[in-house]
Amino acid sequence: MKRFILIVFLLGLSLPGRVFAQAMFAGAAAGSASVANDTLPAYPLALAEAPPAPNLDSTDELPVMSPELTLSTYQHRIALQAAELAAYSAVTVVRAELPDTSQQGEFELQRKFEAPHTLQFTPVHYTGDNFVKSNVITRLLQSEVDHVLKDDPSQTAISPANYKFSYKGAGRVQDRLVHVYQVKPHKKRPGLFKGRVYLDAHTGALVRAEGSVVKSPSFFVKHIEFWQDYTDVQSFTLPAHIHSEARARIVGRTIVDITHRDYQAAPAATTQTARQVPAM
Repeated sequence: MKRFILIVFLLGLSLPGRVFAQAMFAGAAAGSASVANDTLPAYPLALAEAPPAPNLDSTDELPVMSPELTLSTYQHRIALQAAELAAYSAVTVVRAELPDTSQQGEFELQRKFEAPHTLQFTPVHYTGDNFVKSNVITRLLQSEVDHVLKDDPSQTAISPANYKFSYKGAGRVQDRLVHVYQVKPHKKRPGLFKGRVYLDAHTGALVRAEGSVVKSPSFFVKHIEFWQDYTDVQSFTLPAHIHSEARARIVGRTIVDITHRDYQAAPAATTQTARQVPAM
């Protein structure tokens, strides 16, 4: 019974990761995915047409945009990235902890994405409790595969269609000037959250998102809170670190940290040119 509750609980804990994968890559139908013995699932992405976005290489030379223009530019960036990001790889480290039982584990994996819907995690190294590996981290990643197969990303994208945006002023995150917006979903449904998003005032790039899930996925899960930071890779914005904390009625607190590093991104034009070069 405890193991069943933990599985249901983890589906809720993975919601923030779903929210922000969809925020950056919303709009297209999800593709198929599976878990093999030597690979683990990863996160969904989609493609769409879009206008150009600002160059991120020299933000100090860019003017400070108004809150309205920043929000509009952010939405354009989402569409552009979906259209132009053909592939990337990264090192992903997932660390999970059950404080009430003093169990924890850390899993390092290689993450690979190829447009439009091919994403995989290849295990590299694991240390820690085997129960955490099997029943927390692996199931957390498996829930992402289920989301790719069944859910509509547009239903949880951070967009005016799903959220009301209220401007809360300017600030700084990671030494970047940002505009801060409070977001409140139009409807209470799984995958949506209430909280704040932080957009770069020079480029419109998403820098941070934080809040709490508005609808628990299960009676056994009482509360889920998270924050997620992003990083710029070439002209793309990709997740860097997500921290989630949740409370369940029986298993207690579960804390999960997911970090991504060493990104290698390939724009669509580069990938297409490489495929057209004939073999020698």
